[in-house]
Amino acid sequence: MERERDLDEMVKVLDMAIILAGAPGEGEGKNNRLGRRWIDTALQLLEEVCHANDSPKTREGGGDEVPPAKKQKLSDEKDKGNNVWEHEPSFSTEERFTPVVQKGVERVYRPSMEWFQEYMDKAEKGPLPLVITGVVDDWPARTTRPWNKPAYLLSRTFGGRRLVPVEVGRSYVDDGWGQQIIPFKEFLSVYIDPPRTKGQNGQGGGRKGKVGYLAQHQLFTQLPQLRNDIRIPDYCYTAPPKHPTDPSQDQAELDEPQLNAWFGPGGTITPLHTDPYHNLLVQVVGRKYVRLYSPHETPRMRPRGKEGGVEMGNTSHVDIGVFEGWDKPDIEAEGEGEENGEGGWEDEFKKVPYLECILQPGDMLYIPIGWWHYVRGLSVSFSVSFWWN
Repeated sequence: MERERDLDEMVKVLDMAIILAGAPGEGEGKNNRLGRRWIDTALQLLEEVCHANDSPKTREGGGDEVPPAKKQKLSDEKDKGNNVWEHEPSFSTEERFTPVVQKGVERVYRPSMEWFQEYMDKAEKGPLPLVITGVVDDWPARTTRPWNKPAYLLSRTFGGRRLVPVEVGRSYVDDGWGQQIIPFKEFLSVYIDPPRTKGQNGQGGGRKGKVGYLAQHQLFTQLPQLRNDIRIPDYCYTAPPKHPTDPSQDQAELDEPQLNAWFGPGGTITPLHTDPYHNLLVQVVGRKYVRLYSPHETPRMRPRGKEGGVEMGNTSHVDIGVFEGWDKPDIEAEGEGEENGEGGWEDEFKKVPYLECILQPGDMLYIPIGWWHYVRGLSVSFSVSFWWN
């Protein structure tokens, strides 16, 4: 037990240095690169020593450690054509609530890069969202290194000791929303698969029924051992169009796509907002509902302004879940529109056209720049977003 506590504390110190330093691994300068390399080496050595000192009984005892057969090199898994994780339990696929899709996004199977480029170029008012299927089915994260298996994810996070930043609360615009930095195994046990605790509306809730969400985190820079489980889609190397309505929203060209992880239980919500880049959202595990509104409808999206000194103009006042009657309103936010002299906006908002879809495991959603989108996790869900321009 004492060894475990010491090990946890050492990992905590090293991980906090990575997380609190900002965009991990992306800082400029020789000292930054050397410091990150030292931290990665220290973590690797700690893990090797830990596994070397484990007795066979400890390894097979059903704790957080993974049996040695599962610690083989990842390249060996593919070469042998043998998925050693096949019989491990998967995350629950239970959905307590599933919206009915009536205005579906177009779906297309494995389009060529040429087809996709033409699709983006030909639309006079900018391209529409598009669900692309059949492209990520061979990703290791969906085959031999399965992200739907808790045991695999624990094995890639030092038995779950690695720290992750977790958003706690229904949505980042709700009162009571906050953030925690906790061990990955605690995130799994408390928020993803709590043994006896259910949150509001029966969704996977953690402490006091709150939802925990590992959201918009550069997980693959912090944990490069997960980066090789996925691939950057070729579509990220096409030339997408500029913002269709507001050229001031266009950003400097990225050298490489920006990757973010989104991992949480059913009931996670990302409120109606826009992204600064074109986005490919890949659904690796579970299902998500997405609703999208055109940038040409921005005046009717009720954008927020500055709140607490933070510019929130890319986020809408409209809570889609409450608007549709799926969720109970946040008490503090109720009546907000009337206070701002915007009473009666609901009837007008109902007239705004939109598209919607439910992303299945293996689906990829193209969200063009400027499109407002609301995202709701229906089950345990793990997604990766690729921003590019």
